[in-house]
Amino acid sequence: MVSEETTTKTKVRTKAPIPPTDTRTADGAGRGGATAAAEAKSTATRAWAMRLVPVGIVLAALNLRPAITSLGALFEEVRDGLGMSGTVAGMLTSVPTLCFAAFGVMAPRLARRFGPAAVVCAGMAAIAAGLVLRPFLGSTAGFLAASALALMGIAVSNVLMPVIVKRWFPDRVGPMTGLYSMALALGTSLAAALTVPMTDALGGSWRTGLAVWAVLPAVAFLPWLVLSRGDRSAVRDAARGTGRAAADEGQDDAGFRITRSRTAWALAVFFGLQASSAYVTMGWMAQMFRDAGVSAGMAGLLVAVTMAMGVPLAFVIPRVATRLTHQGPAVIALGACGLAGYAGMYVAPAGGAWAWAILLGISNCAFPLALTMVGMRARTNAGVAKLSAFAQSTGYLISIPGPLLVGVLYQHSGGWGLPIALMAALMVPQIVIGTLAGRDRTVEDEVAAKA
Repeated sequence: MVSEETTTKTKVRTKAPIPPTDTRTADGAGRGGATAAAEAKSTATRAWAMRLVPVGIVLAALNLRPAITSLGALFEEVRDGLGMSGTVAGMLTSVPTLCFAAFGVMAPRLARRFGPAAVVCAGMAAIAAGLVLRPFLGSTAGFLAASALALMGIAVSNVLMPVIVKRWFPDRVGPMTGLYSMALALGTSLAAALTVPMTDALGGSWRTGLAVWAVLPAVAFLPWLVLSRGDRSAVRDAARGTGRAAADEGQDDAGFRITRSRTAWALAVFFGLQASSAYVTMGWMAQMFRDAGVSAGMAGLLVAVTMAMGVPLAFVIPRVATRLTHQGPAVIALGACGLAGYAGMYVAPAGGAWAWAILLGISNCAFPLALTMVGMRARTNAGVAKLSAFAQSTGYLISIPGPLLVGVLYQHSGGWGLPIALMAALMVPQIVIGTLAGRDRTVEDEVAAKA
């Protein structure tokens, strides 16, 4: 082996032609064997990763809302325990969307540097740390800071889930997005339904009732820790310009500006409008029913039904959407359910409460539809990352005024007529803009056409 290396170095130095026989027998055979071994190892690694990634996706998705809905279930106890003023408590309800907008935009850059799986792994760690710390820091400022840490982990994971789906399952975007969305809806519902009973079972302390939800992201951290090892190798390959990772990561054109795409803007506005409707539903629907004469227990059950509608439908809708060349019909169908639900809430909120809760639950499934369109409106992994970050960060910024405006209208009008009329009116641009976002085109092609 030493003589062969010495001979090769001498040939390179004198620039003598290398005989074909040397390349085949010595250098070529060694490289061919190494390449074959590397390919075999890569194939085996990808095979087990293909089985582990869906588990990681489901576990991660289960953790993307309990930090919010578990707090909602114990909000009164938290306010009393920390001595929060009404203003600070109101601000706390806006923190999630602010964090999603502020931190989500960082996700593509972090993913390019460390790899998507590594960033999601860090996100799960941040969620676990934030949830276990916030009840025990002893002050409102500490509670807000720890909540922001958990929400930062949620924000980057929110953005990168469509990227991971596109990267690992490019031919199964619909089913895998459906699996992710279904798990997210399930986590949302479970936290809302189980937080109070678990708190009672664990001794009645709201601190323990909130902290127990840190167990779930700690479990989700494990598969992503394993997957992140492959990410580190992929990032190194991309930096050297070699291998499959380089081909994937190299698709990120330096001149690619997502803000030059009309589809990206349409998808961002659609995402923002549907998020606004969803947060109004989660934040105000129970009070709407209670003011209409429905009991507190029944109002809570109706909200739970609304959220639970997302569990089966979040799996079905993305599968249907990927079979359509234009997702406009799905946007229109979900928007029509929203219009019917708000009309019912305006006319007879108590009389048809179950019907309105179901209709608004169906309408809120515009969220998994928006995530599916993120994966379909970009051709490359880099394009999906940029589109996901832009659509979600911009969309969450757009959604912030909605719940606040509903509260202001309710306070000044003394009833729910104007707030419900506002939400019904916003459903119209959601349908129109969502239909534009559903057209069969990609953001890369739109940007290239303007270059």
